Amino acid sequence: MIAPEQKARTTYDNILRFVDDPDVADPIKFLREREIVHYQRFGEGLRLATDRLDSKNFYQCNPSFDKNCK
Repeated sequence: MIAPEQKARTTYDNILRFVDDPDVADPIKFLREREIVHYQRFGEGLRLATDRLDSKNFYQCNPSFDKNCK
C-alpha cells in the first residue's frame, strides 16, 4: 500500500514541474497532499498493528460478543 502512494506523489511532483496554470496546479497540489496524508496514516496504522501483535491481550473469540464462540 505504501508504494502506490509514493508513486502517485512522484507523479504529481513531476506534473507540477511542468504546469504553470493555477487551475491545473491547484488540484494536483491537493492530490499530492492527500497522498502524503495517506502515506502517513498507513504508516501509523501499520505501527499500531505491529505494536498490538506483541500484546498478550488477544483472543480467538469473545464469548460476550460471539454466541457461537466455544
